[in-house]
Amino acid sequence: MARTQGSHSGITGPRVRDAALKLFAQHGYAAVSMRQIAREVGVQAGALYNYTPDKQSLLFDLMQTHMTELLAAREELPDGATPTEALENFTRLHLRFHSERPDEVFIAYMELRNLTPENFAKIEELRRAYEDGLEAILRAGIDSGDFEVSDPKIATMAVIAMLTGVNTWFREGGRLSLEEVEQIYWDMVRKAVGV
Repeated sequence: MARTQGSHSGITGPRVRDAALKLFAQHGYAAVSMRQIAREVGVQAGALYNYTPDKQSLLFDLMQTHMTELLAAREELPDGATPTEALENFTRLHLRFHSERPDEVFIAYMELRNLTPENFAKIEELRRAYEDGLEAILRAGIDSGDFEVSDPKIATMAVIAMLTGVNTWFREGGRLSLEEVEQIYWDMVRKAVGV
């Protein structure tokens, strides 16, 4: 199918994605139609199919992009000379990364149920890779005697849930700065693993 005359895929494509992100976060995936996305972008509904095969592809793309960017950011972290330093780096990165992307985080956690089984499996694989990184830090801390954790898998899930929850209430310009929130949460994570 040919592109609409006068359209610019480098401009309209990202606008379609941004509109889907905004609408899915505000109303939920199931409540948003392709027609609404088109209206938000300012194109005819049929023109959307020049940029995406369907609504499911948009949802999957948003989730996959979020997770691959998160994994890439984690890869850029210094390993840390000790498990405690590695855990602090992980904690601060998670808070910073997610605080800048509230809509992406909401969709990544709340819309999993709307993925097709095939797409769900791909996103779960990315999520597992991220969780495995934290679990490896916790296991290294247990092995070195730095951490006291009875079940590293459960501790991994608890820490990620606690850190991700900040995204629901933190707002720039509020009572505490992001740096202050990071420090408070790092203190809680540190104590949770027995440091």
